[in-house]
Amino acid sequence: MTAQATADGARAALGELVGDRAEEWDLTGRIPAETVREAARRGLLCAQVAAEHGGLGLDSRANGELTAYAGSLCSSLRSLMTSQGMAAWTVQRFGTAAQRGMFLPRLTGGESAGVAFSESGAGSDLSAMRTEIRREGDTVHVTGAKVWVTGAAYASLLVVFGTYGSGAAVVVVPADAPGVRIERVPDPMGCRAAGHADVHLDGVRVPADHLLSGAGLPVALLATTALTYGRLSVAWGCAGILRACLDSAAAHARTREQFGKPLADHQLVARHLAELAVAEQVALRCCEHASACWDENRPELGTQAVVAKYVASREAVQGAATAVQVLASRGARDGHPVARAYRDAKLMEIIEGSTEISQLLLADHVRTGRG
Repeated sequence: MTAQATADGARAALGELVGDRAEEWDLTGRIPAETVREAARRGLLCAQVAAEHGGLGLDSRANGELTAYAGSLCSSLRSLMTSQGMAAWTVQRFGTAAQRGMFLPRLTGGESAGVAFSESGAGSDLSAMRTEIRREGDTVHVTGAKVWVTGAAYASLLVVFGTYGSGAAVVVVPADAPGVRIERVPDPMGCRAAGHADVHLDGVRVPADHLLSGAGLPVALLATTALTYGRLSVAWGCAGILRACLDSAAAHARTREQFGKPLADHQLVARHLAELAVAEQVALRCCEHASACWDENRPELGTQAVVAKYVASREAVQGAATAVQVLASRGARDGHPVARAYRDAKLMEIIEGSTEISQLLLADHVRTGRG
């Protein structure tokens, strides 16, 4: 099968799984467990994993386009793709060959994973993490508490970041291991069905081969590797949000009449449509460039992933607000695609590095003469 055929098949499978159920998932705050398992089994949640590990083997551009399509349908499911992809990339990047063979087929075979970064006292400042990972012989001990772990409510594996001596480490923890307690975030503003949860790790013990290589490296190095994938995934998802908002606003403006003519013929409304169209294109171009950096292994990948996430998330927030404005009361109903986009997009300015953190990273890039 050609790469394009694989990508086309993945898109069709994703559309089939979501269908017209995104509103129901949003209102109930749940994606059926069997749907999550089926998405994982088809390799849709981490589509860049190579075929040798049961994945689809998509490159970053093709996976990004799939992610954007998911974002246009259901940002909660797209959030699971981001989380699963980050988990898989972390294992691929820091795992040994044996660890890749142990964990990646599980992530492409029906199981799902959450990536545990943030803590109540360590959000943007990951150096303040207090979760402790400690090895004693053939056992690794994990103690701490994580907050807002996307997908944890569905996960069978948790990829946990924590302190390790004077550095940091990443350990893969089974969600059903003794000492693990998962508590759903009760009423998230956006991506309501993404399974956000707080994770408590009370003296958890796992085999030593669950500790990924690289233990002891600085937390910034370990975290940035995973966050680069996450930022790019979020950016593509935001491009999808913009596409959904543009489609909804344009369809409404063409058919809704006011003062004897379609809304689209009123200049102020037409301006909104033009701004939405430009926002989608700007977000897409940033995403495409960052994915090209990934696929071509360019050194500027990290910075371009930040640029894409920063631009696309800001455009999605404004674009969703514009779409609600165009649809007015029709778009203000809970569960409507643009109302859902309005809530979901705001979270995208916070996760995987807030807008302010992105600004600081980009300013530092320029200040140090690399811009």
